[in-house]
Amino acid sequence: MPTVAYAEVPTPVGDFHVAVTEQGLVATGWRAFDGPAGLAEVHDPDRTAPVVAELNRFFDGTLREFAVPIDWRLTAGSRRKVLQALHRVPYGRVVTYGELAELSGTRVPPRGIGSIMGANPIPIVVPCHRVLAASGLGGFSGGVGVETKRWLLTHEGYLQPTLLDL
Repeated sequence: MPTVAYAEVPTPVGDFHVAVTEQGLVATGWRAFDGPAGLAEVHDPDRTAPVVAELNRFFDGTLREFAVPIDWRLTAGSRRKVLQALHRVPYGRVVTYGELAELSGTRVPPRGIGSIMGANPIPIVVPCHRVLAASGLGGFSGGVGVETKRWLLTHEGYLQPTLLDL
């Protein structure tokens, strides 16, 4: 029977939760999980340690590319293709919803891409904060919303710090 282990990582943008199966990272987010359907919970700090270590390095500015394996089983079809294309968008770079639609090779329109971003099960590692609207930052449902997105893009050097960041 597949199992999932959980951990919590304190970050500058709030406590961040991770869920890891035997195959890899399956979920992240700012809210605690009820648990992916059909997966029994286990206490396994050795399983979550690599993800926690990489997230700590990302937030302290020393990691630019995540190497932890991802368990894509909870996504399928066009949604999976879009998220996998997003996973390849490098640190400090951004794409628009329309550009991500093209990169994914799907026929998902930009609004559909926005819905997929809002339901991204693995934010930060699958970097939905790097997807912008054609007219600006666009939305963000993680953390405290668009301010979290702004912090992440400033952290990655895409946006310049404001006076509030100094």
